[in-house]
Amino acid sequence: MIAETNHTALLWGNSSCEDASFPLEIQGETMANSIIKLDVHIIFHIKSTSVIMKREDLPRIFTYIGGVLRRLGSIPMIVGGVSDYIHLLTSLPSTMTLADLVRTVKANSSRWVKSLAPDYAAFAWQDGYGAFSVSPSILNRTIQYIANQEQHHQGQSFQDEFKAFLNAYKIPYDERYLFID
Repeated sequence: MIAETNHTALLWGNSSCEDASFPLEIQGETMANSIIKLDVHIIFHIKSTSVIMKREDLPRIFTYIGGVLRRLGSIPMIVGGVSDYIHLLTSLPSTMTLADLVRTVKANSSRWVKSLAPDYAAFAWQDGYGAFSVSPSILNRTIQYIANQEQHHQGQSFQDEFKAFLNAYKIPYDERYLFID
């Protein structure tokens, strides 16, 4: 069902549509560039069979991940976390999907962490991740949240924190499959 119509677009409402190829017409001038400003809070965890990151290595790992993000055209605002998971607050480049960004960051950082010491030979990230849009109005609060991960997690587990994000963003989940490698 069409919610609103004007001369330049057809906007669809929230009704279900049997045919996924419903019409969408947009007229007018085209833009010469793709311009986006999408800030995203990304969270990912090590595999349950992985060795944890040593506390003394975390600053180097965070710096490396920030460098990977910059090379991908992203603007990292903060990289933080604790010995078994990472939080990133970064922009999404206009040339890359979120899935490609996360996959590239995880693949390169995993390979790099393994090169730090023989202890990290079994290091690996879980396949999944969480990604949450961040409004400009809460960027500073999100930066502080990530900066204080060590203190924050003295009283809350990763699993409880992650479920709180899912609930806050109203994302449905089945807990039986949420934390599987």
